[in-house]
Amino acid sequence: MKRMISICSGQYGDLPFEELCQKMSSFGYEGLELAVAAHVDVPRVIKDPAYVKELFATLDKYNLKISALGAHLIGQCVGDNFDPRLNNFAPNDLANQPEKIRQWAIESMKDVARAAKILNVKVVTCFLGSPIWAYWYSFPQTTQQMVDDGFNLIKELWTPIFDVYDECGVKLALEVHPTEIAFDYYTTKKLLETINYRDTLGLNFDPSHFVWQGMDPALFIRDFGDRIYNVHAKDVKVRLDGRAGILGSHIEFGDTRRGWNFVSLGHGDVNFDNITRELNQIGYQGPVAVEWEDSGMERFAGAKEACEYIKKWDFQPSDVSFDAALKTE
Repeated sequence: MKRMISICSGQYGDLPFEELCQKMSSFGYEGLELAVAAHVDVPRVIKDPAYVKELFATLDKYNLKISALGAHLIGQCVGDNFDPRLNNFAPNDLANQPEKIRQWAIESMKDVARAAKILNVKVVTCFLGSPIWAYWYSFPQTTQQMVDDGFNLIKELWTPIFDVYDECGVKLALEVHPTEIAFDYYTTKKLLETINYRDTLGLNFDPSHFVWQGMDPALFIRDFGDRIYNVHAKDVKVRLDGRAGILGSHIEFGDTRRGWNFVSLGHGDVNFDNITRELNQIGYQGPVAVEWEDSGMERFAGAKEACEYIKKWDFQPSDVSFDAALKTE
């Protein structure tokens, strides 16, 4: 079975939907992971069958499927402690009103589940936010109780959302990522333990976030294989030159002085051969969505090149042992 190669639409959020479909189809993509903030009007999906019909007609016109819905920005507003940056993710009339933003986000995430059911989409990728991200360095002194309370608050905030996803038959896939409650291997393990391994929540595997932190993405697949509900293909280049540190120095993405940058597929340090072999080992046959983020490359050239690159590495496992022909009766 061939895995669907799709692309995340968020980085092309300024494009009208049909133009997005036309371009990505011409580059060779088979699906779109649609960012709800950019390319899917969730309330219209729920209320307007004509809009849904129009959405599918456009997708069909360009031989595309919806591989997943992406609700990262909304999800961030559920679990974060408020700071003014969240105003960018919420409706303008809620600006600087932390509890109203959180309640909007909780209800909106439930609506995304309802929209996904109508669209026959089985996975929603997301962030959860984190009330304790500021504690990551553990200074000023951070107690274990403070950390535990943060994980438990995420469970409390998200459990009513999980219930709606279960009702709709839709899974959530958290992208393990800095600023999230689960940002590396051990915080992912702690999160799954905190929610009692409830299968509503799985993982959106994105290797780029592991490589710059010094982890092996292939081992993450091996150990959390039953929780990988979606895969992002994104590359990262690490260049610690003696001046640049791993924390980014408050320098914008794309600046070559940084210790690491997201780059187009094949231009960085992610070993996609290892990743493909581990995905084959766990039997993953879901979509692989290019998440194109490279401030140093023109985005349409990058999208086309990335599609060609990931198709090269998206090989299937052999159905015979390589030495089977050497055996004799």
